[in-house]
Amino acid sequence: MYRHLSLCLFLLLLPLPSICQYHTDELVDLSHLVEMSYHKGPLLTSPINLYLIWYGQWNPSAQSIIRDFLLSLSSPFLPSPSVPGWWRTVTYYTDQNNVNITSKLVLASEYFDTSYSQGNSLTRTTVQSVIKAAITAFPNALPLDTQQGAYLILTSPDVQMEEFCRGVCGFHYFTSPSIVGATVPYAWIGHSGIQCPGMCAFPFASPPGNPGFQVLGSPNGDPATEGMVSVLAHELGEMATDPYISGWYAGDDPADPNEIGDLCEGIYGTGAGSGFIGNVYRSSDGVSYNVNGANGRKFMIQWIWDPVRQSCFGPNAIN
Repeated sequence: MYRHLSLCLFLLLLPLPSICQYHTDELVDLSHLVEMSYHKGPLLTSPINLYLIWYGQWNPSAQSIIRDFLLSLSSPFLPSPSVPGWWRTVTYYTDQNNVNITSKLVLASEYFDTSYSQGNSLTRTTVQSVIKAAITAFPNALPLDTQQGAYLILTSPDVQMEEFCRGVCGFHYFTSPSIVGATVPYAWIGHSGIQCPGMCAFPFASPPGNPGFQVLGSPNGDPATEGMVSVLAHELGEMATDPYISGWYAGDDPADPNEIGDLCEGIYGTGAGSGFIGNVYRSSDGVSYNVNGANGRKFMIQWIWDPVRQSCFGPNAIN
């Protein structure tokens, strides 16, 4: 679940190919504070079929960025550090049979809800009705995939969502059979471009209260969509490891779990802490990123909690 309640106020960029070293007291070390535990529920260990629901009116170039990120998750032979390298940390989590989270994610199908079937102001309940509309549409309905399906609802910039921009940039949960007809995991992520880019597209947009803040250059030229990609990564990792709020999380309250993305918000590279996002790459044209993706894309996605290292980790870490 994406909280995003705190914002980094200072950035440190690492121009390629130089490396900046940090003292240990500048590193984020939460291992003594975090008890990430498994609560015996099912995880997404089988290959995941991703069903994408575009809700509202979308710019095709923004859709292309998001598609390329999703295609990157299982793409072979990408240069390091890569999106699949980032997902590898997710696969370290295992279920009660010691089976790892899958490394295979497939963009199975897409649905375009351009008529705003549930209006342009959604709640956590009506967003499930968006899924219902997609699986019952005629023609071109999405399948109700109860075995390997995970549903992603992406709302366009003009769509409002309960708590969006006030406490969340995205969230994941599971559907109610009374609404959708079965229990399947899903995630919602909102496009913050005209509502709260400083909150949900940080560090590619100025944080609230500091309009003069020098932001990072976005690698694909679309700050709000690229902030959305990082939130999407966050939610996908948590959906895989805690799809029914009975998997991996820290804390004792399933109504307010600290999941693998929550613990690492604002961390994008080695040295993060005390206001720094950490070491990231900066290309010659001034854009910043920390992973390589499919079709020549570059992305900036937050780190997640590594159960082996017992710390936040990403593939661009400096040993």
